[in-house]
Amino acid sequence: MKISRNGTQPSAKGPADYFTGAVRIDSAFNAEAPARSGGAIVTFEPGARTAWHTHPLGQTLIVTNGVGWTQCEGGPRTEIRAGDVVWCPCQRRHWHGATDRTSMSHVAITEMLDGKNVEWMEHVTDEQYLAGPVVTD
Repeated sequence: MKISRNGTQPSAKGPADYFTGAVRIDSAFNAEAPARSGGAIVTFEPGARTAWHTHPLGQTLIVTNGVGWTQCEGGPRTEIRAGDVVWCPCQRRHWHGATDRTSMSHVAITEMLDGKNVEWMEHVTDEQYLAGPVVTD
């Protein structure tokens, strides 16, 4: 068994190539082979979000604090709240982050396939981020 103690890893700023706004990444982890899961706790300040991206084996998000939005390409912008568990299907273009007025934190869990767990794409524009109604149920 391996325990990674809270506070033993420094927080990291979400790279500007993959995030818009203030994003903090904490407690990043990777399972030891042959397991292939990994993840981190990610905190988005109001207005912050990921770029468009996909995952070869999908992604699970466990919202731990606040209120955010997520959207699969072609679908509605959907509200996510603390306690929600979100499954992002394999190879489906999507983004997630805080709302424009509230922060949001989640645990993000992915699996590696051929050494890769994410394919980053272009940034979500302000127009895309704020477009259309928000689904709340």
